[in-house]
This record gives sequence, C-alpha cells and structure tokens, in this order.
Amino acid sequence: MLEGKKDAQSVTPDGRRVTKLIAGVSVRQAITHEDERGELCEIYDPAWGVLDAPLVYVYQTSIRPGRVKGWVFHKLQTDRLFVSMGFLKIVLFDMREDSSTKGMINEIHLSERNRGLVVIPTNVAHAVQNVGDTEAMFVNMPTRPYNHADPDKYRIPMESGRFPYSFDRGLGW
Repeated sequence: MLEGKKDAQSVTPDGRRVTKLIAGVSVRQAITHEDERGELCEIYDPAWGVLDAPLVYVYQTSIRPGRVKGWVFHKLQTDRLFVSMGFLKIVLFDMREDSSTKGMINEIHLSERNRGLVVIPTNVAHAVQNVGDTEAMFVNMPTRPYNHADPDKYRIPMESGRFPYSFDRGLGW
C-alpha cells in the first residue's frame, strides 16, 4: 500500500482561497489587460472600496532573488502592497493582543502572473520573500507619509524565534 499525506483543499473551484485571512487583511486580485501592444494593470481604483484612507505616499521596492525583507511592523500606518513584477511570498503574523486572529500566520503568493493588492493593518508583522529567479518589485501605498526623522517602522530580527515561521521551512516549524 502506498503511503503519503493527502493535500488539503486550498482554493475553491472558482479560485478563491479557503484559508482564513488575518483580521483586517485583504487581498484584491488584479486584472491585467493585454493586447499586441503590451499590458495594462490597474493598481488602485477608489471604486473598489478596498482602501479606507486616501493615497498620501507611494513608493516602489525591489527584492533580489532569494532575499527576504522583514520582519517589520508599524504602529501608526497600514501598508498597502501591490505586487507588479517577479514572484513574491508575503508572510503575515498577527501580533495584536485584542485581535480575533492573534498569533495567526498568512502566506500570500503574488506575482507578475497573479498580481494583487494586499492591505496589512497596524501591528501585523510582515516579511516579503522573492521566490523567483529574477528581481521582484512591489509598490507600497501606506496610509501615512514616511517620516524620515521618526520612522514608524519596527524591525524584528529574522533569527529572533518570535514567530512560528521559517523562510527555509515554511509554516509551523
């Protein structure tokens, strides 16, 4: 008799994830329109109703293949990341004491073939890993402009052991 671990359902027949997201986190898949001239992909439209604060600051970040940026969290701002190029794994950990999803981890995979906008609330730690073999890029549209004199960015070392996650092994190490 052959043995093995059976896969659990991860998406519905229409492609929606079945795993629960951390409270306040949302993912809006983007639609890319292409023709013989190239592609157009909308990053944000107020009509979507996914952002509860206006755009006040926007920047783009790149990550080299195999590299990880994070763990970071913010006490004042919500991050709103749009993956535009490459293949990224965004890992979230809910650190909020009063959250119904305290201690929960989410892995969100987005890429140039599966673009999307992820809303990350305050006090949700996050790290982004380039899981592709080319440079990856994402745009952040945080709810507050960057304050160079007093940044709202708190770093937690990867090797801290604070989160039940390893970028070498994945969930639940």
